[in-house]
Amino acid sequence: MSKHDFKPANNIQDLQYFGEFGGVNPSISDSSTYTFLSAKTMFDTFEGNADGCYLYSRHSTPSNLYLGEALAAMEGTETANVAASGMGAITPTLLQFCQAGDHIVSSRTIYGGTYAFLKNFAPRMDIHTSFVDITKLEVVEAAITPETKVLFCECVSNPLLEIADIEGLSKLAKKHNIPLLVDNTFSPLTISPVKLGADVVMHSLTKFINGASDTMGGVVCGTQELIDTLRNVNDGACMLLGASMDSLRAASILKNLRTLHIRIQQHSKNALFLAEKFEADGLRTVYPGLKSHPGHELMKRQMNPQYGFGGMLTIDAGSIDKANELMELMQERNLGYLAVSLGFYKTLFSAPGSSTSSEIPEEEQAEMGLTDGLIRFSIGLDADIERTYEMMNACMKEIGILN
Repeated sequence: MSKHDFKPANNIQDLQYFGEFGGVNPSISDSSTYTFLSAKTMFDTFEGNADGCYLYSRHSTPSNLYLGEALAAMEGTETANVAASGMGAITPTLLQFCQAGDHIVSSRTIYGGTYAFLKNFAPRMDIHTSFVDITKLEVVEAAITPETKVLFCECVSNPLLEIADIEGLSKLAKKHNIPLLVDNTFSPLTISPVKLGADVVMHSLTKFINGASDTMGGVVCGTQELIDTLRNVNDGACMLLGASMDSLRAASILKNLRTLHIRIQQHSKNALFLAEKFEADGLRTVYPGLKSHPGHELMKRQMNPQYGFGGMLTIDAGSIDKANELMELMQERNLGYLAVSLGFYKTLFSAPGSSTSSEIPEEEQAEMGLTDGLIRFSIGLDADIERTYEMMNACMKEIGILN
């Protein structure tokens, strides 16, 4: 099967778990611990040998399993493990692959929390990271050492929207016998990294996948062997670090996952419309769907075309003061919310330099092209995007960003 025959939304749709009484949604297992009919089964479950038996909710629950299997189906992996937040999925996974003395090669433009973990926290455990321009494969390869245990990137980077060449990176990773771990939070359904050669795919479920800005969640999708390792009661990072998802939250995210394909299509349609208009107005606009984007052709090669180029775009307002003035005015006019995060039904906007990427030192922000006037938009599900554009354009003219 070629990568373009992969249909992630079909895989989600084809999964069905009936509820205990024939409900169309699976029953929610609202228990923290589970009984056993025999002591031997309890022992076997502790050892990880009793399929279909549950021990304790930090380990797993039926509700969490249903959500994990749906996300594994979406990404085309054997299985998945859900966690209480995106960071609760990313950090244990990185730690599972690394120990003291090991090295990670990571993209330099990544979520601020992941950057802060790799830059400031992991060195306490003698795990060190080289941050590289992920779009230059020769630079990535030059950073790999005999101690490198992980190659890490985001498919579409936060906040600069750089596109990682997953196929190219996968070949590099295989050549050096290291796993390629990718964060696909910005591009669920749009990019299927495993079909392009990635080994492990992670998401913050908080964003597009849940889509309601009402809960946090994370997932790591990979082989059965990896997920068993992460869940191992003796040395599994997911099990021992304890960032477990609550069953009620898993059930609500699974319901929202069912509409992800419709939402991603609308986010993408609206974002492309606005990006084209903003660029035509003369604003410095970054969106993978624009021909001016350096990763445009790469994105076209990698993407599942029916889901478009995603809901994220950036513009440069020229200065942090202008950026803040514009965002405050747009919020006042009900065009969206001045808030971090993404994937909500309303447009969200923030200045990453002073918010979601503030963990990255200013000189490094400048080096990677993260200007202080940059505004990151997560475009909403607006039914009348032409009206939204006219109102945004009026705001920009009012404060002098446009003439």
